[in-house]
Amino acid sequence: MSPENRNLARLPLDDATIDRARGLARRAGQPVVDIAQSHTTVAVERAMLRLAGLEGADAEGIPWVNRLVDAVRADVGISHGVALPIFHALVADDHQDLTLLAHKAASGSLHFELPSEKDAGAARAAARSAVSGGIARMDAKRAERDAMVSEIGDPPQRPWIYLIVATGDIYEDIPQAQAAARAGADVIAVIRSTGQSLLDYVPEGATREGFAGTYATGENFRLMRAALDETSRELGRYVRLCNYASGLCMPEIAALAGMHRLDMMLNDSMYGILFRDINPIRTFVDQRLSRQIHARAGIIINTGEDNYLTTADAVEAAHTVTVSQLLNEFFAHEAGLPDALLGLGHAFEINPDLADSFRMELAHAMLARQLFPDAPLKWMPPTRHMTGDVFRGNLLDGFFNLAGAMTGQGILLVGMMTEAVVTPWLSDRDVALQNVRYVLNACGGLTEDFHPPADGFIANRARQVLGEAVDLLEKIVDDGLLNAIADGTFGIMKRPADGGRGLDGVEQHADDYYNPASELLEAGQSKEER
Repeated sequence: MSPENRNLARLPLDDATIDRARGLARRAGQPVVDIAQSHTTVAVERAMLRLAGLEGADAEGIPWVNRLVDAVRADVGISHGVALPIFHALVADDHQDLTLLAHKAASGSLHFELPSEKDAGAARAAARSAVSGGIARMDAKRAERDAMVSEIGDPPQRPWIYLIVATGDIYEDIPQAQAAARAGADVIAVIRSTGQSLLDYVPEGATREGFAGTYATGENFRLMRAALDETSRELGRYVRLCNYASGLCMPEIAALAGMHRLDMMLNDSMYGILFRDINPIRTFVDQRLSRQIHARAGIIINTGEDNYLTTADAVEAAHTVTVSQLLNEFFAHEAGLPDALLGLGHAFEINPDLADSFRMELAHAMLARQLFPDAPLKWMPPTRHMTGDVFRGNLLDGFFNLAGAMTGQGILLVGMMTEAVVTPWLSDRDVALQNVRYVLNACGGLTEDFHPPADGFIANRARQVLGEAVDLLEKIVDDGLLNAIADGTFGIMKRPADGGRGLDGVEQHADDYYNPASELLEAGQSKEER
């Protein structure tokens, strides 16, 4: 258990039931891992090329990684991986670099073929060397973060205060993010432009136009990280930067995040399936590589269970959140993410008009905290039942903050009383941050005093939700996780495995499939090897 949670009350939950829940989650998740290990996608192959150093875009704004993967796909497919045909062409024809190769491929003056067994060794070595450079860059950025935290320190309290910035213009986001940090935010999340998750490419460069958010690009990552480094040194605490690795370019965005020292990424295993109608197979294949990248880069992932409760009832569907958390934990561990990088999500979304709603929120929050004692749980504020009454909204946010303080949550997203009314003004954020600061200052130590009775409402509710989670996991094991998703088990969204966006970009591995990024990340390549 992490040091800040040692004084937390423990509910009288049956250890055997918890162990059974984890075992069922492993059994439910393993067939999906098997699929992910035997398939590739265009995004997985493009992520490999980004780690190999290919950057930039053509005159139409289409990235060279897209152009190159599309050219290989047209000639030989991607079932063998694109590394061997690309690096065979690079070595055999003595091309200067990947960018020049991409130019020629896009113009139609170059065609790809699989190398012979004799030539495959040289292509494999060249590909591995190039991708090792990208992994070395991530390692250096991780070491840089560790050095900064050692030098200037972490925020003095938990939970970390997490605040969203979203103007659409990176040059407007920067001063807003710096102002938010000065006002008390510990984590700045730059929300993505609406619809970016459905783009099958990552835009290039600094962007100044976005709808309800700012495009996730490598250059935007670089600019914001540099600005927050300045502010971190000014404030004497390291301010973390968060973005979104989800959608059709999940592993590519993860690679960019690792190479630009982002600290957190939204990276749920099922969010894109349920809420963006992205094909389940595509999503699970992409998310496995993205999580391997996050593990190597030391990036905390945030999962999206809170979103289920915006469509399903937060009382009736509470156990589906627990099931998803257990599945996310299994997928994360399998990909190499330790508990310290596992920001499992949950939310304060019970209808406040229900009797004992706050007691149920405490039960759900304590259950999550006890199931995952070493994970920096991400506690999300009320949204579904915000009515536009800003006074009621501010009160609800105060109760949300109180629940976070009482139950030892790790990351607390700042709730806005103007939720469902307008995109927050800076003054709205100031009031919201005042609310958080007051509660954490006044009640931050309540974890050591708050001990619900073993046979009381909170303990009984937690036991009920855990029991319902086990029952659901048993059904998922019997029916299969992909069938459960197709049946609308999570968030009431029915998403069959043969439908959704991006399925055409998935191929099963050939016997000679090769991807140096997967190989190096699977092996946990050491610095000495490079």
